[in-house]
Amino acid sequence: MSTVHPVAPHLVVGVDVGGTFTDLFVLDERNGSARIVKVPSTRGEEARGFMNGVVLVSEGNAPGAFTGNAAAVPQGVASTLATIVHGTTVGTNALLERKVARTGIITTRGFRDVLEMRRRDRPQTWGLRGSFTPVVPRDLRLEVDERVLADGSLHTEVNLDQVRAQTQALLDAGCEAVCVFFINAYANPINEQQAVAAVRALWPNPYVTSASEVLPEIREFERCSTATLNAALQPVVGSYLAKLEDDLRTQGFSGELLIVQSNGGVMSRETACDVPIRTALSGPAAGVIACAAVARASGYLNVITGDMGGTSFDVSLVADGEASLAAQTSIEFGLVVRSPMIQIETIGAGGGSIASVDASGMLQVGPESAGSIPGPVCYGRGNTRPTVTDANVVLGRIAADRPLGGGLLQTLDAQGAKQAIQTHVATPLGLEVLAAAEAVLTVANAKMAGAIRVVSIERGHDPRQFAYMPFGGGGALHVCAMMREVGVTTGIVPRYPGVTSALGCVMADMRHDAVQTLNKSLLDLDLAQLNSRLANLADACQKRLDSAGVRFERVQEVVALDMLYMGQTHTLQVPLNVADISRESIQVAFEKAYGASFGRVLTGMVIRVMNLRYSRIGVRPKFDLAVLAPNGAGSTASLGVQRVYHAGQWWDAQRYARLDLPVAAQVTGPAILEQADTTVWLEPGFGARVDTLGNLLVERIAP
Repeated sequence: MSTVHPVAPHLVVGVDVGGTFTDLFVLDERNGSARIVKVPSTRGEEARGFMNGVVLVSEGNAPGAFTGNAAAVPQGVASTLATIVHGTTVGTNALLERKVARTGIITTRGFRDVLEMRRRDRPQTWGLRGSFTPVVPRDLRLEVDERVLADGSLHTEVNLDQVRAQTQALLDAGCEAVCVFFINAYANPINEQQAVAAVRALWPNPYVTSASEVLPEIREFERCSTATLNAALQPVVGSYLAKLEDDLRTQGFSGELLIVQSNGGVMSRETACDVPIRTALSGPAAGVIACAAVARASGYLNVITGDMGGTSFDVSLVADGEASLAAQTSIEFGLVVRSPMIQIETIGAGGGSIASVDASGMLQVGPESAGSIPGPVCYGRGNTRPTVTDANVVLGRIAADRPLGGGLLQTLDAQGAKQAIQTHVATPLGLEVLAAAEAVLTVANAKMAGAIRVVSIERGHDPRQFAYMPFGGGGALHVCAMMREVGVTTGIVPRYPGVTSALGCVMADMRHDAVQTLNKSLLDLDLAQLNSRLANLADACQKRLDSAGVRFERVQEVVALDMLYMGQTHTLQVPLNVADISRESIQVAFEKAYGASFGRVLTGMVIRVMNLRYSRIGVRPKFDLAVLAPNGAGSTASLGVQRVYHAGQWWDAQRYARLDLPVAAQVTGPAILEQADTTVWLEPGFGARVDTLGNLLVERIAP
């Protein structure tokens, strides 16, 4: 009798849960091979869609073989998975929809309204009216006696009896999470630490956030907002990840579950539960990381990325091979998160964005979206209002007889899409239906081009010096339009645009960022104290790396100082050479950075050091992107001819199975290139060739 030996875990899986599809990129560490899987997302039950995808990537399960729910997953099916890296939108969606836990705040007496006062800004800059509802209502923002001064000196010890009483009041009010936020705790956390210990002794769950632990940085509103949102997300993200890991363990998964952060790195599940605010916008961030890596491998260090999904269009810029990081962002008005994250500009211009004519007779596209349910009219699921996808179907750029989403929809309702555009766009504007469909795309393209200009021209970059890389399910349909609108000379359509974010999950390194406010003039800066704080931050970040139990090829560190001239408000991030820390070297580095940003330095002005920033990066093993390269002869790539309406006339467009095109194959527009996760529309006047990694390089053809 032969003995069956269990197969050791060997699959690394990147999982990106979107509104319509859950995308998975699977890397086999035994032989370096890779494949992709797409399954429908299960709205409100994201873990179920996740598990459905896990079944398909496990050995012995072919794509499309399983369509049931997580409860029916075969026992032990996840035993071949070594690592799962997950980009989740659970936190982002909870904030956008305000579906967070009932949360309370315990704060310094006199400061209960910091969260609501914000920076005294308004939703509409030039409007006279505007409303804002804070995540935590005023009756759940409670005060206690305590005070630390801005220099860190203790003025009033915290009244722990009041802390315990306010804790009980929040519990009686039904709060599930709590944030302790004391003024100036970044300078001296002693009062806040004692209060947090008292709260945790009474609180029945682990959802207690200390603002000075989440963000020990000056600026009271930003610290309060970030910590409060973190507290409100802890029960939401924590319960989701706990259920997900339980399901995985039940099915034999014994590896590591890692979560993508908004800074483009990954963290352990435990860290994600502690600081879930770092998961905001993690899906788009993973896509940018993948685009940067693919572009570098193809010889392009400067690239603008455009992720077009069903609802939004997310744009970012990669310069010199590195994604741009921002110190803070707003999830929406008033929901400010101060944590390093990849700079992403988001607008409502996805494939499901609804086209309409407003009361003034102007054609509008988005921000309202049909989403995945019911989806565009052509999906045949009850929607009657036209979308960007419907316009592409009516114009012939998406073949109605082609299965969509790897078989989720076998055919599309082209007649329904045409009728919707006729009713809601063509008739109100007095246009023919084809002209109306083109108008919808023209408006959508203009909005997307505007977002590209925001991340490039408005930040001092010439887009003509960058390549454009579209991804997401709809991005490649608009690659030529974006090149025309913005002046980009080269487009790079990755091998699998629809699963680029899942690819980025597999490629991302583990990263932890930390910050500590110094708030000293350069002349008064205590260099010994600076080195001591630097060592403490490094030790804290290294402990986070060690707790994940992940193998790294090497560990890197990035150190910087936030600096400015006395009297200024906005800081400049200045790289710090840890091998040469002196006042002279810090001043030289600051003046170099300031001169590069503003053209001159302000000689004689007092220089101030505001914050110390530290990042520790555990570099995970990389795989050769050549595994994505075509390996077929391409004899079956041609699918015939399709009629496409473009620029006011009909064209005979060649139709190809994109993944069957061999390396060095060249295609001339008009052409449609189809694959399971996207469609590429190549306009007349454009040509494309397949590079050695399977990317499609799009360029204008000289007349």
